[in-house]
Amino acid sequence: MSHDDVVRRNIAALGQDTALQARSIDWVRDSAAHGYSYNFSWMGRPVIQYPQDMVAMQEIIWSVQPDLVIETGIAHGGSLVYYAALLELNAACGGPQDAAVLGIDIEIRPHNRAAIEAHPLFRRMALIEGSSVDPVVVDAVCRRARQARRVLVCLDSNHAHAHVLAELEAYAPLVSVGSYCVVFDTIVEDLPKNLYPQRPWGPGDNPRTAVRQYLASHAEFEVDRRIDHKLLISVAPGGYLRRIR
Repeated sequence: MSHDDVVRRNIAALGQDTALQARSIDWVRDSAAHGYSYNFSWMGRPVIQYPQDMVAMQEIIWSVQPDLVIETGIAHGGSLVYYAALLELNAACGGPQDAAVLGIDIEIRPHNRAAIEAHPLFRRMALIEGSSVDPVVVDAVCRRARQARRVLVCLDSNHAHAHVLAELEAYAPLVSVGSYCVVFDTIVEDLPKNLYPQRPWGPGDNPRTAVRQYLASHAEFEVDRRIDHKLLISVAPGGYLRRIR
């Protein structure tokens, strides 16, 4: 049996292990209370993600070979630098030589902007400051996407249902067939209601509820459950949306 066959068998078995899946959700819920996702960095910048999801993004970028990654929500810029680093590695391995990541945030704080722009990989990055659902911003992103051959989208800004749904309507159509629109923090649906008391989102109003509504009328996307089953530990269960047509 080949390595790939072993991996497929393992993932299929994980997909059947509902008890382990439930324990994984419990672990994510408990670790979130300790700010687990804030404890990691990439090449000097904080990357507010779980390492498991970052590995999944590496695998997606390697398989899709995008020449444009669109990310809403920049924060400290760690994931922006991470995607730029992967695109740099892809280029070194014969992938798209001019690949870039476009980051959008309603507020790019001056110290974060300075650190991002000073990074050695900034030549593969572009920044847009403004709401990701502002028609002017959406138009600018769409113009950039029309110049790309293969597009990957990551949504990780305001996690309220209405905002994420608006982002999906704006940016999911830019995704190339075979590529992904990754909606982060769908895990909010499984977290305690009082975990983020200062935020407008929570159970019943979050990225997962937006994904469910979007998929109900967009059959060109499907949830890649294989990624869910492989990771188990993830902030984006049900959020890895693969464009199939």
